[in-house]
Amino acid sequence: MPVIVMLPGIAAYVLYQGGHLPQLVGGKDGAYSAMLTFLPTGLKGLSVAALTAAIVASLAGKVNSISTIYTLDVHKKYIQKNAGERQQVNIGRLAVFAAMVLAVMFTWNDVLGIGGVGGFTYIQKYTGFISPGVFAMFFLGMFWKRTTGTAAIVGVLAGFFLSVLFNEYAPALFGNETFLYTAYPNGKGLYEIPFHICMGLSFLFTMILMVGVSFAGPKVNPKAFELDTEMFKVKPQTTVLIIITLLIIAALYVKFW
Repeated sequence: MPVIVMLPGIAAYVLYQGGHLPQLVGGKDGAYSAMLTFLPTGLKGLSVAALTAAIVASLAGKVNSISTIYTLDVHKKYIQKNAGERQQVNIGRLAVFAAMVLAVMFTWNDVLGIGGVGGFTYIQKYTGFISPGVFAMFFLGMFWKRTTGTAAIVGVLAGFFLSVLFNEYAPALFGNETFLYTAYPNGKGLYEIPFHICMGLSFLFTMILMVGVSFAGPKVNPKAFELDTEMFKVKPQTTVLIIITLLIIAALYVKFW
């Protein structure tokens, strides 16, 4: 994935610096399509087909999730408990249609500001508002038998609010340079913390909070998971690759912290 995702961007930057992508003067949003012009006709068509297939597959997965979650977890559970299979299918279709209309409304004039930061960065940043709390909940819930249901709820809520705090308010409240982070100008007259650092800090403090809440409960939660340790055994070569990857990530953080 690093090669597939990052290498074309690095190549585009180098080519642009060398004056080989004049079509990007005045705007860099067309970098991907500009890079495709270097491919022969057959590979160019294959690249477009692969990109289209990836977009369609991703969209299909999302609309399926929207339909399933709304129909089973909301409509059938709270609105129409005796809905039959045909009714559920129709409700799911309506939910998908409503979601698509809503998505078009938000993106028609770039209401959410996606164009300013790029779609990938936008998705990763705002997924980071939810993922720290959810990850902390699953991590402690699976590997620490003392984790309680109350701690899980606190973790999900705290993870969200901590993400909002670090992403939006921390530089103004605690300063731009602290032991935990460094905030940088965002081009809008304000300072912000890189969203990866925000996610890490949210996860850290959510874990601490969940551990504190769990200590108020029983020493062993009767509903705790019973894990089979055989599930986590890996081959020696896989362990070596994991260690190398972690060392590289650690080196990058040490270098650019």
